[in-house]
Amino acid sequence: MLNLERLRTLDALARHGSVSGAADGLHVTTSAVSQQMAKLEREVGQPLLARNGRGVRLTDAGRLLADHAARIISQVELAQADVEAQRGCAVGELRIGAFPTAMRGLLPQALSALRAGHPDVRARVREQEPEESMAAVVRGDLDLALAIDWHNKRMPVPAELTRTHLLDDSVDIAVPAGHPLADKSRISLADFADDDWISWNEGQFCHEWLVFTLRGTGVEPRIAHIAEEHHTQLAFVEAGLGVCVAPKLGRGPVPPGVRLLPVCDAVRRHVYVVWRADADRRPSIRAAVDALRQAADGLR
Repeated sequence: MLNLERLRTLDALARHGSVSGAADGLHVTTSAVSQQMAKLEREVGQPLLARNGRGVRLTDAGRLLADHAARIISQVELAQADVEAQRGCAVGELRIGAFPTAMRGLLPQALSALRAGHPDVRARVREQEPEESMAAVVRGDLDLALAIDWHNKRMPVPAELTRTHLLDDSVDIAVPAGHPLADKSRISLADFADDDWISWNEGQFCHEWLVFTLRGTGVEPRIAHIAEEHHTQLAFVEAGLGVCVAPKLGRGPVPPGVRLLPVCDAVRRHVYVVWRADADRRPSIRAAVDALRQAADGLR
């Protein structure tokens, strides 16, 4: 009889491509992964891994069994969803990934309501960028993910996921108090052709959106500084080091030396939640989505 947890380990190895990646995804040590794989190889009576330089690769038998493992794990998730739906109440652990401003501006209210209404649900939250958290939901490492895209640049959602819209998040441009445009009531992004910008990390969806949008207005962006957190970006703005995009969600107090300017072409982000379609019947998923919707309604 094949052991399910060992099949999960093999599935993680196939998805992550390395022992260390599988260990991170499963939240165990690399030694634990190696031990589970050694036991699985003894169960099937043939090698599943082969040396590949400093790493490992799946053998033909390993790839064959990994394909079966993925289907078995998916079927187990369907069974879990059906049993939970049959019981009719939300129970168990719920793993959630969220981008930073949603962690501050949306999740605390939603999780508080979820705990009050469904005390048998244990939420576990991880801060991640939307691309990473959606991939983690596809892999089965997370149950839900909060993600964003923009009014003029959409993020593709994998076909395995179900998506529901939560809210539209308006954004302003943050400028130093002494900026020539600081007293304007509304501005256009094209007004900042000569300004330095403080942006997110290169490769992140929001950074790509900023570059894409500025170029669409005929502006070649001058990205002078990279900072992950919005509060850090605002500190740089206050110091006169550039301008930045300032979303409303999770923004909190703005430094006294910063002015927020509305954009005349209504720049906004779409905030939504995704989960695996094969987990759609789980009451815990439904309860969490309802709590997120209620929290989002309170922000409108």
